[in-house]
Amino acid sequence: MSGTGGPVLSEDAIAALVDAARDGRLPDDKPTPQRRRRMRAVDFTRPTKFTAEQERRLGRTLEAFCRTASTRLSAELRVPLEFELLTSSQLTWANAHAAVPSSSTAAIFHVEPIGTRMLLSTESSLLLGAIELLLGGSIDGGVKERRMTDIDQALGRHFFERLLAQLTLIWTDVAGLTLELETVDQHLETAQMVSVSEPTLSMMIEARLGGISATMALLIPWSAIAPVAERFGSREDHNGPRSEDEASSVRQAVGSVEMMVRAEVASVMLPIESVLALKEGDLLRLNSPASGGITLYADQVPVHTGRPGRSGSRRAVQVTNNLAKGKSFR
Repeated sequence: MSGTGGPVLSEDAIAALVDAARDGRLPDDKPTPQRRRRMRAVDFTRPTKFTAEQERRLGRTLEAFCRTASTRLSAELRVPLEFELLTSSQLTWANAHAAVPSSSTAAIFHVEPIGTRMLLSTESSLLLGAIELLLGGSIDGGVKERRMTDIDQALGRHFFERLLAQLTLIWTDVAGLTLELETVDQHLETAQMVSVSEPTLSMMIEARLGGISATMALLIPWSAIAPVAERFGSREDHNGPRSEDEASSVRQAVGSVEMMVRAEVASVMLPIESVLALKEGDLLRLNSPASGGITLYADQVPVHTGRPGRSGSRRAVQVTNNLAKGKSFR
């Protein structure tokens, strides 16, 4: 047989099929494939206690910390030190703690006035490099790992205090919090503060000091920030109306900024050919009544109306009305 396009069976194969049919042993038909049920993997080790807005606000505070700490510590160490926020993720405390590089030194600090604790860690290469520079040495040839002496530990504590001082500046402004260093521990595995299942925001930072690149981690347990969590929500959630002191501070800050103020009589739209045809003695009618006076503009914003006049030999304007408030000036 030919032209069927199917496989050609030998005589032995045909005979085997005939015998199987006679004995009722025909091969079963292939089962009809069934549609698989759609499934979505859920990782129960990744909590979602922090809202997206809280995570964004905390991320922005860490970005501001990276900028200010880079400037301050570069000046103190006399070597460029750069910080960059890499990632932020919600994990359990156990998983967040396990993700910290094993060669890290941990600083546990208090958050006041709420009395909670958080953890900031840095790889030992960064800490030892900073210590070398604080002692007047150089890190051009790299930094060798070593056991920290009492002097190293004191200088390492000083380095962490400088980092926390910069973060305090940011968090005081955002949420009224201050950070106070409690202990510095070279054994990261002993730095346990909360239960292993506690939802924790892990924020990883890269630090670049000379030729050294190291990882820092800020671990924020939910219980450590829960009393003031709403302050890290949207700005409208916690700001409320400004106090008189805040308004006065804003006025004082912008009060010395100079800006252009101009007096405008009126205006009219004309074709270009009409503008080019104007000559001495022509009368140009403006779109404003004669009794309307003039308008004072601060940049592009109308702020007052007034009457034109002069003061000595100079032109002047007498303010007659505040357009912003609609009240007359006396």
